[in-house]
Amino acid sequence: MAVNPNEDTEFNDALRKYGIIPPREPTPPSPSPPPSPTLDDVLNEFTPKELLELAEDSKDDQTERFIAQHRQQRLAEERRDQKRARFGRVYPIGRDDYTREVTEASKVDEEDDDDEKGTAVVCFLYKGGLPRSDLASQHINALAQRYPRTKFISIVGDRCIPNLPDARVPMIIVYRKGEVKNQVMGWGSDKERRIEELEAWLLVTGALDLPDRPGPKRTGGSDDEDLEDDLSDDPSSGMRSSSAFTNARPQKNIRSSQKKNDSDSDFEFDM
Repeated sequence: MAVNPNEDTEFNDALRKYGIIPPREPTPPSPSPPPSPTLDDVLNEFTPKELLELAEDSKDDQTERFIAQHRQQRLAEERRDQKRARFGRVYPIGRDDYTREVTEASKVDEEDDDDEKGTAVVCFLYKGGLPRSDLASQHINALAQRYPRTKFISIVGDRCIPNLPDARVPMIIVYRKGEVKNQVMGWGSDKERRIEELEAWLLVTGALDLPDRPGPKRTGGSDDEDLEDDLSDDPSSGMRSSSAFTNARPQKNIRSSQKKNDSDSDFEFDM
């Protein structure tokens, strides 16, 4: 008679007792249910304006104070994010601007940045009329709006680096703290690249700074309009605008070097 060792029977229990069949594998424990959301988790789904209304409608003082405290913390974080959102577009520059607008700009620390990690600067070297460069330019412009804490710079490739081969275009160079952190040449030359791929590469290189607190989903109106309304209700708010450009004059110290008889040589940047 064939014995199925996986069956839960008294006969199999007797066989296991005498070591005739192996013991049953333990039944895996049931997964624990997800924890219930905390009050903070629930409040994170509301905008500051909605939190103000929620606090006014609360039925007891303790809840009202908790919501008000949560709202003040949210406003402080959003004010900090707004101050750090200094850019939001692509800034075209010339060769003479490179040192000031790229190298030196990457040394500037954000407000309240205890880590003093500087500003991420993405330098986009392009050639108009080159399909892969035009597509990358669209992606760069979209990402500049999506990540306003990062400074995006564009410059015609062969005006930045004389005799830059088309095979190296578009070139994307990431700076922080005055140093080149990463670079890629000929983006999209192997295949058509999606914006998600460029975004992922920039995230991995540390070029994209995320807000301290992702905002809740909003319906109707822009995020900027909603934040301005929220801050107008808070007398402690103070918003400043920062210029993306400094006034110092640059030095002409961009150079490129290419090994003789080696079409795959790297370009060197002496900033």
